Amino acid sequence: MTAPLPAPLPASERATALRAQILSLVREYHAEGFPARSFVPGESQVPVSGKVFDGDELAHLVDASLDFWLTTGRYAIQFERAFARAFGTRSASLVNSGSSANLVALSALTSPTLGDRQLRPGDEVITVAAGFPTTVNPIIQNRLVPVFVDVVIPTLGVDVTMLDAALSDRTRAIMIAHTLGNPFNLAAVSAFAKQHNLWLVEDCCDALGATYGGKPVGTYGDVATVSFYPAHHITMGEGGAVMTQKPALRTLIESFRDWGRDCWCEPGKDNTCGKRFEWQLGELPQGYDHKYTYSHIGYNLKATDMQAAVGLAQLGKLPEFIAARQRNFAFLHAALQDLQDVLILPEPEPDSEPSWFGFYMFVREGAPFTRSALVQHLESKRVATRLVFAGNLVRQPAYSGIEHRVVGELTQTDRVMNDALWIGLFPGLGESQLSYVCDVIRAFVRQ
Repeated sequence: MTAPLPAPLPASERATALRAQILSLVREYHAEGFPARSFVPGESQVPVSGKVFDGDELAHLVDASLDFWLTTGRYAIQFERAFARAFGTRSASLVNSGSSANLVALSALTSPTLGDRQLRPGDEVITVAAGFPTTVNPIIQNRLVPVFVDVVIPTLGVDVTMLDAALSDRTRAIMIAHTLGNPFNLAAVSAFAKQHNLWLVEDCCDALGATYGGKPVGTYGDVATVSFYPAHHITMGEGGAVMTQKPALRTLIESFRDWGRDCWCEPGKDNTCGKRFEWQLGELPQGYDHKYTYSHIGYNLKATDMQAAVGLAQLGKLPEFIAARQRNFAFLHAALQDLQDVLILPEPEPDSEPSWFGFYMFVREGAPFTRSALVQHLESKRVATRLVFAGNLVRQPAYSGIEHRVVGELTQTDRVMNDALWIGLFPGLGESQLSYVCDVIRAFVRQ
């Protein structure tokens, strides 16, 4: 599929012709510079993830570079609009990474403009310890208190039976990720959040395109995040986005993303509000330039237009990428069924359609081998593996001194830490690689 390019900046007729020639050559270059490579079992690596692209992405990237507009621009604006439509949400605000998306999403909820619902230092946020650090780090960075509950196996979703025990008079929010593309129980979590007037932040960085109850993940929470790192469903190299259905939250999200400013003008634009020199905010003098008025302690976490250009080309391929991931998951799940006496295989959350990020598995208690032995064997056969992120964050050295609460014993989270691993199923893998992976696993398990 050839993705259309947005209209370029005005230029002379010759410049326009040269641009077209350059982009045509770039597409030719892709065919020569990135030829298909054959897979040789035992010699070629089977990676856990990777970027899948063609001449479209290169042409978009070069087209954006020819503008020499090095910050957010026409591609970013078009991507945000197209992505919001694809995601099923009202707005998408582009940032420079999925981790930044999480930081901006939670920080936006600390705005004093939210009144009684403002998150304040010491407030508690329910989350899980079996996950990626930057789902939890914004809680700590905003001087809030993470409250860790356990997960369930084999879905890796939050154990919703522990939510009541996690609740206290300081609980103000829930922030949880859809692990490895498998949605958590959104019906229970969103109902609990509404019942207790809690903010719900969905980290969808692993789960772009997944649905729960027939609706896209990310549309249940007040705010949602995604990542466009090369390992993820679509890539910009580095990049992410924050989504919301609520215009007031979008304004806060973009304030924290854009230095904390009160102004909402796009880069290169002035006086969108029509009264740039008429505001009086804080203790500033009347008419102080609105472009330099700051209502929050924010960051500069914008993405560049060249990143957005790559993302826009990738977005057109998203449906086929998701289908390939689901197809590869089904292949692995069927091929490894006969090993369930020693391995626990992943299962979708009921009432969901995952958009799988990776194929995880657990070594069963009592199996005649350990997770470590299986990992080392796979790696020796050129099959790349990963652990399920941090395993148990509470046991990681960086978190040894943080203020937090733990509900229960985190027994299943410790099992994630000790017994779980995952392998790749991204669209760059075909049946030859997946068959080889299954043969390697089976040979080791049955030896």
